Amino acid sequence: MFSPGSAPFEWQVGWRYTRAGRAGRRNGFISFISFVSVVGIALGVAALIIVLSVMNGFQTEVRDRMLAAIAHIEVHSADGAALPDWPALAAQAKAEPGVRAAAPFVAVQSLLARGELMRGAVVRGVLPEQEAQITELAAGLARDGTLAQLQPGAWRIMLGGELARALVVRVGDPVTLIAPGGQVTPAGVTPRLKQFTVAGIFSVGHYEYDSALALIHLDDAARLYRTDGATGLQLRLDDVQQARHIGAALTERLGPGVLVRDWTRTNAAWYDAVQIEKRMMGIILTLIVAVAAFNLVSTLVMTVTDKRADIAILRTLGASPRSIMGIFVVQGATAGVIGTLSGVLLGLLVAFNVGAIVGAIERLLGVAFLPGSIYVITRMPSQPLAADIVPIALISLALAFLATLYPSWRASRINPAEALRYE
Repeated sequence: MFSPGSAPFEWQVGWRYTRAGRAGRRNGFISFISFVSVVGIALGVAALIIVLSVMNGFQTEVRDRMLAAIAHIEVHSADGAALPDWPALAAQAKAEPGVRAAAPFVAVQSLLARGELMRGAVVRGVLPEQEAQITELAAGLARDGTLAQLQPGAWRIMLGGELARALVVRVGDPVTLIAPGGQVTPAGVTPRLKQFTVAGIFSVGHYEYDSALALIHLDDAARLYRTDGATGLQLRLDDVQQARHIGAALTERLGPGVLVRDWTRTNAAWYDAVQIEKRMMGIILTLIVAVAAFNLVSTLVMTVTDKRADIAILRTLGASPRSIMGIFVVQGATAGVIGTLSGVLLGLLVAFNVGAIVGAIERLLGVAFLPGSIYVITRMPSQPLAADIVPIALISLALAFLATLYPSWRASRINPAEALRYE
């Protein structure tokens, strides 16, 4: 006689039903539906892992290229004027844990002209020796000696590659910088113009900065834009992911006289768009997993109908409704676990090798999914994260478990006398 409250009894019968559903001609259709449910869960979980991993890869690539040209945190005067004592402010900022380096700068929207060609750009005045500690762009230019050509009074400028291409200039060519504001003269307001010599051309792989960023010396910028020195500080952090936390701490440390903005707020439109897109894509693909998981409902309903006689016999031998329910929960949950684990393994296998897989498909079909002439990134990046994979697996298991509850409850409500009447 069976012990109704024994967990091994429920596990053994549930596992037997899971295996028996794949054998025998009578249960062939039920076995097929069960197999489709498991495969559906596996494919849904795998697709979710692969898509989120590729999105993480693209996000990291774009973020790293963007942060190669900008600081992790910027500190400005609250009234927009020049910082009265930027060295003291830099020392105070570097005292905050997590801040690696600080450098002054002046950044002003201006116009660059070459003949009849004219383009808008952000002209950033920097100190070369300190700027190299802030951005990867400046560090690279410092290593090859190009950044050292920005000397005070030399009136030299460095342009992004796309900006230089738009102005049709090369190293050594002159460009005219038109500063905002103008000068008041007896003849009226005239623009402030200054001719610079192109000292170098850089590329960070991010169109926004390659097409609209120019570097000059800080002293030249202060003279041209008539500031009393640096108008802000650039900070580099040990961990870029802590930018918001450290920015909030700096706001308290530096007081109300300054405005602190981290890179997620400086590029809020891009950052928020990426977060929303990733969240929505996760919700959409989770629905695929949900559809596959709830296919288990039809599988278990048919199994319960087919096993009515077995259920009745178990009840007459002493099995309680709770035990009957547990048997079918075990059967459905087993399918969910198998499907989820298979999906996680498949998803990780593809995610870690997506570059090679896409490359093989491109060679086979003779096409380029990411042509270098259009996209800066020519390979398919992927970055699987445990923070994505663990919730995916847990959600899949939870959906599979929920899908078993109604059929299992129906099985526990079967009347043994009626079930055996026509057997």
